[in-house]
Amino acid sequence: MQSIQDFVIKPIKSRYTNVKKVGDIDLILNTNIYTHQFVNREAEVISTPILNETNIKKGDKIIVHHNVFRRWHNQYGVEKNSKSYYKEDMYFVRKDQIFLYKPKNKWESLKGYCFIKPIKSNDIFNISNERSLIGVIKYVDNDLKEIKSGDLVGFSPNSEYEFVIDGERLYRVTTHSITIKYEYQGDEKEYNPSWA
Repeated sequence: MQSIQDFVIKPIKSRYTNVKKVGDIDLILNTNIYTHQFVNREAEVISTPILNETNIKKGDKIIVHHNVFRRWHNQYGVEKNSKSYYKEDMYFVRKDQIFLYKPKNKWESLKGYCFIKPIKSNDIFNISNERSLIGVIKYVDNDLKEIKSGDLVGFSPNSEYEFVIDGERLYRVTTHSITIKYEYQGDEKEYNPSWA
């Protein structure tokens, strides 16, 4: 099956990632369907659209928007699937709902998105553990010619959106929200909280 404009995907493992193994007991981290942090964002591409303008191929692993696999309740309290749902474990997604893809062993960012690793705050008077609006580029949009993976950058307020990818907490930031490239001062340390 092939769509004209949408990718057909299936979640890797399950729709939600709200179960953690503690010893031989499964611990459920949340019990409601509203919490977007526990919605699975990893998927596998079943088929690409006929009008495919990306390098994404069938079988690639991708990172998608949190609402793709999410369930919700309508105004009558009836539980519903997202509008991306097709049947069983199959979903339709548009290109703008995909942020990263993994053709082989390395994640690649799609046009319009960068992923940034936060850095640890070194301000003893700040209660936050990380520096605000600054981080290290992990996955970069290839349209940014002057910026590469590993560069220290600043970004606009409220442009970051949190993801946990391969056990690493990252911010997805739109490419046009990257505002400056900094020089390293030597005291920057990447910040990854223990829960990630």
